[in-house]
Amino acid sequence: MSTYDFDLFTIGAGSGGVRASRFAAQYGARVAIAEQQYLGGTCVNVGCIPKKLMSYAAHFPDDFSDARGFGWTLGEAAFDWKTLIANKDREIERLNEVYRKLLKDSGVRILEGHAQILDAHTVSIDGRLFTSRHILIATGGKPTLPELPGCEHGLTSDDFFRLNALPNRALVCGGGYIAVELASILNGLGCEVTLAYRGTQLLRTMDADLGVFLAQEMTKKGIDILFEADLHAISEDAGDHSIKQVTFKSAKTIETDCVLFATGRHANTRGLGLENTGVRMHANGAVMVDDNFCSNVASIHAIGDVVDRIALTPVALAEGMIVAARLFNGAKATMSYDKVPTAVFSHPNVATVGLTEAAARQVYGKLRIFKTQFRPLKHTLSGSGERVFMKLIVDDRTDRVLGVHMVGAEAGEIIQGFAVALQCNATKAQFDATIGIHPTMAEEFVTMRTAL
Repeated sequence: MSTYDFDLFTIGAGSGGVRASRFAAQYGARVAIAEQQYLGGTCVNVGCIPKKLMSYAAHFPDDFSDARGFGWTLGEAAFDWKTLIANKDREIERLNEVYRKLLKDSGVRILEGHAQILDAHTVSIDGRLFTSRHILIATGGKPTLPELPGCEHGLTSDDFFRLNALPNRALVCGGGYIAVELASILNGLGCEVTLAYRGTQLLRTMDADLGVFLAQEMTKKGIDILFEADLHAISEDAGDHSIKQVTFKSAKTIETDCVLFATGRHANTRGLGLENTGVRMHANGAVMVDDNFCSNVASIHAIGDVVDRIALTPVALAEGMIVAARLFNGAKATMSYDKVPTAVFSHPNVATVGLTEAAARQVYGKLRIFKTQFRPLKHTLSGSGERVFMKLIVDDRTDRVLGVHMVGAEAGEIIQGFAVALQCNATKAQFDATIGIHPTMAEEFVTMRTAL
């Protein structure tokens, strides 16, 4: 009989932690999971789910405008922030309970409170001690605030979802996926938005063409994008503390009602007690793990954003299943980070799978590049100037499609299907042999014939 209270003790009830715990319990392990804040983690509470719901809300002004070109006469529209937030919060509460039920039905014990690791097999939760054969760290990540004078006057993406009112003016700082998503939501809901980025191109980790095209489309929608814009300081107006004065290193100043930072995230390991165990960590606080998600301490494992590989919910879910199956079901599978698809819910959407052009050139050398941009059929009547961009990257030697990239409405829905094709090592000839669905945007991916 085991001398431990549990076989697996998971710290963090986000997507990855919940998935690992449920599967481990289904394999017969005795499992506990600790959470000090909310079930579902970042994705459910201050990430993917509320972000996508608010993105839907922010699309309606465009939809109302587009409808006129199709013969619809609409009355004056009005938006109420409090209604949106209340309905969003109600859906999140429902999902919190879904997670709770999933855990309980699987036989996982839920422990609420702050967990601290005391040694390789012992965890304390607010003074209560528990022992476990294995400990799994799945505490995710947290937004990073830049170190500059007055940074306390700024908000993070977590704070965004708890705003009491929609600001009239907002400065969004950053050029990654969170920055462009939040800027798009605020803009769509009627806020005057400035997006400031210290770099020269949005979405710098993605294919270069995507960030360039997205910036053009966001500018059309009225977002003022400032590149090479390094913040120097933030201060509050002496007469009205709700007004922020923002100074850039270039000496440019902006007055705004809200400064929203989307300038990076860091692993949520502070206060976990890892210094008690000798677990090695990267400089940014992320837990170092091997291909089996095991740290240098054999009983301590980590998955998800806290290991700082690919910070996506489906990736954390896959990692969680692999750990549970390896520890309690004798499986030997490892995680592949090759061809992981992702979407950015900016307006318009961005989605990608496979290699960027720059990365593909480094590995494969000679490529064939196919690009197209066009006005979709819908907007021939709507009058909107929004355009779509698509790109294929093909290895010239093998004809394999190495990357599929898109900016446009429902890009994520379209790229998900092409991700399957890339997993199957599809060739450009097979793309060409596929009959398109007409008239759709997606058919362009199988009708591009002329390489650049």
